[in-house]
Amino acid sequence: MIHTSYIELITRGNADMHDVTNEVGNILEKTGFQSGLVTLFTPSSTSALTTIEFESGALEDLRRALDEIAPPDANYKHNLRWGDHNGHAHLRAALLGPSLSIPVVEGRLTLGTWQQILFIDFDTRSRRRKLVVQIVGDAV
Repeated sequence: MIHTSYIELITRGNADMHDVTNEVGNILEKTGFQSGLVTLFTPSSTSALTTIEFESGALEDLRRALDEIAPPDANYKHNLRWGDHNGHAHLRAALLGPSLSIPVVEGRLTLGTWQQILFIDFDTRSRRRKLVVQIVGDAV
């Protein structure tokens, strides 16, 4: 069976980070699936999904690393073409990726003890985002 749901977020942009683990877990619980696969997808070219320990030090480390890899104030051809000054947001999103898959075993997400699902909006302004949560599974 396949179940599709959505998680809606209002973000501040500029590497705004959201822990969506509980929302995903609640969606899974409502399906009654005992085994399967949860896939999350952000239909956006300036946001991404990953896992991390959702604690302030780890989040700051991630922000710092991304600032070093794709600094906001660097010269990007995208900015010259479109004038929207979010070239770094597109690069960061491409590096982390738009989707994440998590196996379901015995009705639970198989996340590690200190592993949460992280959504990051890299754009330069606030946005309304709608994540797609699709679960393929069965209630055996």
